[in-house]
Amino acid sequence: MGAVEQQVRTAARTPLIALLGNPNCGKTALFNRLTGSRQKVANYAGVTIERKEGSFILPSGKPLRVLDLPGAYSLSAHTPDEAITRDVVAGLRAGEQAPDAVVCVVNATNLRLNLRLVLEIQRLGLPMVLALNMVDVAKKRGIEIDTARLSQELGMPVIETVAVQAGGEKALLAALAAMPFDHAVKAQPLSAIDAVPVQQTQREVRRIIDATVSFDKDTGNLSEQIDAVVLHPLAGPVILAVLMFLVFQAVFSWAAVPMDLIKGGVEHLGVLVGQGMSEGPLRSLIVEGIFGGVGSVLVFLPQILILFFFILILEDCGYLPRAAFLLDRMMGGVGLSGRAFIPLLSSFACAIPGVMAARTIQNPRDRLVTIMIAPLMTCSARLPVYALIIAAFIPDRKLGAGINLQGLVLFILYAAGIVSAMGVAWFFKRSLKARGQHPLMLELPAYHWPHLQNLALGLWERAKIFLMRVGTVILTLMILIWFLSSFPGAPEGATHPPIYYSVAGMLGRALSVIFAPIGFGWQICIALVPGMAAREVAVGALGTVYALSASGDDVAGSLAPLIAASWTLPTALSLLAWYVFAPQCLSTLSVVRRETGSARYAWLMAGYMFALAYAASFITYQVARHFLGG
Repeated sequence: MGAVEQQVRTAARTPLIALLGNPNCGKTALFNRLTGSRQKVANYAGVTIERKEGSFILPSGKPLRVLDLPGAYSLSAHTPDEAITRDVVAGLRAGEQAPDAVVCVVNATNLRLNLRLVLEIQRLGLPMVLALNMVDVAKKRGIEIDTARLSQELGMPVIETVAVQAGGEKALLAALAAMPFDHAVKAQPLSAIDAVPVQQTQREVRRIIDATVSFDKDTGNLSEQIDAVVLHPLAGPVILAVLMFLVFQAVFSWAAVPMDLIKGGVEHLGVLVGQGMSEGPLRSLIVEGIFGGVGSVLVFLPQILILFFFILILEDCGYLPRAAFLLDRMMGGVGLSGRAFIPLLSSFACAIPGVMAARTIQNPRDRLVTIMIAPLMTCSARLPVYALIIAAFIPDRKLGAGINLQGLVLFILYAAGIVSAMGVAWFFKRSLKARGQHPLMLELPAYHWPHLQNLALGLWERAKIFLMRVGTVILTLMILIWFLSSFPGAPEGATHPPIYYSVAGMLGRALSVIFAPIGFGWQICIALVPGMAAREVAVGALGTVYALSASGDDVAGSLAPLIAASWTLPTALSLLAWYVFAPQCLSTLSVVRRETGSARYAWLMAGYMFALAYAASFITYQVARHFLGG
């Protein structure tokens, strides 16, 4: 390639902007405001850290690309996230284009913490713009920032943004339009950052703030007043426990009506379809396989949405980081820091994002232990199993003061997962011979009312994920289970339902030899196998199995009374204990292998969870039989 052609291609290349900032500064909100739907999400090569890139067009018509880098407090990286940010900005990451300019996003109410990163990036010599975000919140508090003076002190353009408001990015677009985007500019070596001591950087931060920011009219931080109660050593844990308890009560009490509507709709549709078809394999597939299996899972969508409704509210209003501080002391007792709380909380949705979120933990041993215990958090895939068994065997009884017995049992199951995770963490930390406890350092965002748009989008994403699983993975497995449960047919003179003689029936009876000591019959054993792909599939599998086993016109929706009539209470309690520790789904094990860089940790996870599940179920079943009979 000739020199002239190279120059033409370089000139035509779309400039790349990097968005940097501390966590909780509104950087991602600004990225969404700039790019809208023009985004693509992938992982950085070799790691599972998310890479978000988008594009937008300046008012002048010039196109730009923008990269949303992981949040960082400093370019002296302590976590994999910060290492990615450092390497991309410095142009050190192979296969990754170095940015042509940097937009450093800072929280206008917390410049004392944010400006350290700004000064570090400035030493790399890249073109920069400082986006002073959340200026509306700062003005409401009475914090006065001299933007012109701040620009003079830093030697770079400083503009005000409000990322959560429409049009809040206009000043940034104007500043980017004025930048020359000289592709020849390259970042200085990282040694330029280390050449200045941290103490000197902090002194410079204080000097700049004294010269540009006035707190004379600051009305005070309402969040600090709330935290005086919420983070109180005695009141704080009580408030957290009460909040969690009320959430699980609502999962059952609020969901009853929509669940009945879905259940009735699925039953009615199944009857209509069945009546309009002649007897045969196709009718059996649709009525018993699809309606009996998929319908049994679909009915739990309201409970999942109610659970995430509360989680998203607590996250959006700023309470969840406080919960991390409250649990820091308890986690410290097993050798973890409160920073593990966020990955573990993410695991209540699904273990996969929880495992990936552990990369923000600095200490490698803490990170590994957090990954290993993340699947013990009760993910949303367990909720349909819990809800089915609780509805079938636990009376819908009020215990007074608005406390429902079914909600109380669900709360106990979630608590059992947390307690067991702490026990396993204690064991792993001592096995790995970790020394000392790492103090929790976490920025607490200001409290604010949840944004309804964010809440609606979050619930829509959860509903979409659940429905996509129902329509793809679960549907496919239900068809496979129906096929295995239907062929070969029953021999002449058979005394059992046809499924008993099928491939699935043979497999279930073979496995029942292993699972008989914990009270699992062959029907449950059939459901456990596809449950390795996704835990909620077990409910659909039971729906298909019992629809094929039942006589008459029983279809989807009647699963709870069917298992109530078929199982003993010790068996039901044993299965609940099994799912507290149920061996992890295959997709999670795959992510564990990628995150740890070794297959042995994935095998170790599957092995220890299977052992714990079997032991817990055995003890539960035998004790329940002794006291309850059956």
